[in-house]
Amino acid sequence: MIPSNAENDGKKASLKSSNLELITTGDGSSSLLNTELNDFYHSTKGAIGESLHVYIEQGLDYFIKREPSCKHIKILEIGFGTGLNALLAINWAQDNSCLVDYESLENHPLPAAIYIQLQFENWSKNVAKIHQCEWGVTHSINKVFKLTKHSASLEKFKQMASNYDIIFFDAFSPSKQPSIWCQSNLKKCFNSLKKNGVLVTYCAQGQFKRDLTAIGFEIETLPGAMGKWEMVRAQKVN
Repeated sequence: MIPSNAENDGKKASLKSSNLELITTGDGSSSLLNTELNDFYHSTKGAIGESLHVYIEQGLDYFIKREPSCKHIKILEIGFGTGLNALLAINWAQDNSCLVDYESLENHPLPAAIYIQLQFENWSKNVAKIHQCEWGVTHSINKVFKLTKHSASLEKFKQMASNYDIIFFDAFSPSKQPSIWCQSNLKKCFNSLKKNGVLVTYCAQGQFKRDLTAIGFEIETLPGAMGKWEMVRAQKVN
């Protein structure tokens, strides 16, 4: 059904009032601009391309190659945002016949007027489903994927020691929200990972890498996604 002009005007008003602007990135997938922070949710060169490279290829694919017998992976995501990383993880879990428990933190959930407009290729059918999941409750999205969304900041999230295999650190950039990237939060991530657990992020800022090293992570600086120079993968080896 084609939305009426009134419906379109209402959606535009909702986007404007929430300080968010819907954009189409270079690979045809959706992203958002937070006009208050002047920062994008994903790379403008390709939202799907960036998330696939950073979180799926350098995170999940890397982990399962290192642990080929693993059939149950626990993920913590910092920044649910548009839900794109979760959508890609759902697809990955199905393709790899691997059970994934996916927990995600988000302080500012998207309103329906925004998330219903997001376009993510073959994964778009699950967009409304994952955004409509009740917060603080575990939902079985399918036979191999469970989703739990927490309406909380990393600072206030109750840490579960040595609980996660992988952390997707996908917050806004350190220049826009430096408090999220502080050493105490990174230490919390370190303690939340199991031994040999992995943290992946699009960010490769110098201070961030120094803080990771000081906490005890072993870091790798890897080629970034969609023309970005670098990204980071950090491992808890002890």
